[in-house]
Amino acid sequence: MKILHTSDWHLGDVLYGHDRTEEQQSMLDQMVKIAIETKPDLFLISGDVYHTTDPKTIVQKMFNATIAALCKACPDMTIVVTAGNHDSGPKHEIFKTPWEALNVHMIGKFDKDNLESHIIEIPHKGFVIALPFTNDRFLPDDIYQQLIDLANQKNTDNLPVVFSAHTAISGGDFTGHEDVKDQRVGGVDLIDISRIGNGYDYLALGHIHKSQFVHTGKHNAHYCGAPLAVGFDEAYPHFVTLVDIPAHNAPLTNDNYTFVEIDNPRPLMTLPNPDDTKEFGRWEEVLAQYQALPADTKAYIRLNIIDPESMPSNAFDQAVAQAKDKDYVFCFINAKRRAAERSNGQQQMTVEEFQATDPWDVVKMFAADTNDASFDAKDLKPLFDEVLEALKTQEED
Repeated sequence: MKILHTSDWHLGDVLYGHDRTEEQQSMLDQMVKIAIETKPDLFLISGDVYHTTDPKTIVQKMFNATIAALCKACPDMTIVVTAGNHDSGPKHEIFKTPWEALNVHMIGKFDKDNLESHIIEIPHKGFVIALPFTNDRFLPDDIYQQLIDLANQKNTDNLPVVFSAHTAISGGDFTGHEDVKDQRVGGVDLIDISRIGNGYDYLALGHIHKSQFVHTGKHNAHYCGAPLAVGFDEAYPHFVTLVDIPAHNAPLTNDNYTFVEIDNPRPLMTLPNPDDTKEFGRWEEVLAQYQALPADTKAYIRLNIIDPESMPSNAFDQAVAQAKDKDYVFCFINAKRRAAERSNGQQQMTVEEFQATDPWDVVKMFAADTNDASFDAKDLKPLFDEVLEALKTQEED
């Protein structure tokens, strides 16, 4: 069975107020072209089709048009799309029935009372276990193995079994994700790979944006990664993954994988120049690099500045003005103070550092900086956790 595996399209994503339809449409067009050229048996999207649970109508139309184009171009191909943590599970399934008439399977919600609804047979080719994102605390402990066993019960002809899951596996490379905690990445609880169980031929993972294998000893668990960078720190190539599985229980090697890089017509660029050994530079040198950019450079621009005290008061206005009538788009200045020069003993951080810091650590920093004598971590921590969990539950609902 030949699989085209992709995930984390994040359609509708807006970068610092800038619409990204141009890039996203280019990516979708490339998806269709790759499918036409490679003719997979299965086109698999492992979650996060959209960037928000309530995407605009025009964004949904863009997605639907792409799926329709795939159906028309590759009528023998099965398409399976699962919801991710950024998607709305119920909305994902609104047109479930008409899509199935076109051999498109939209799996938005985990149905504990009908596990067979998560097993999709591709006649004479294999089986797909399609598990949409579900908060781990709402899943039975052995649900992964239950689904694998159910698929293998149906698999009387020894065909490949693919497991699609949108989750965060411990020990991965989470570069580029802003919300990284000890036990959570991007708002999703980390689980150990052993939790998935045994009996699948390929574990098609979504959620982590950097393409990578997960160690199982079998070379059969893989994050395809996001096809487009969602943030500036995702400064690595972005792919779709083609996997050719010869048979059930057949070992996979590098020869079974092909990685097709997606071209972004407007990449995310950080200055100082990526070829520079320094991640941050002083205002004068970074501005000089910025001003030296050719006017026809199609990119989003972030400026990484060390020692923000050295910036003039109108630095942001200068940066905006520099992009006027140019093809590149200025996004923001990421300013960072040297640790030894932080004033008044207070801890200061960039926006990205703040987003990657555990909320409770931020509370403790604030208490320390304000010399709050009433702050009692032992008494306040349980209350803080309770409020934070209530907010997370509200967001998920």
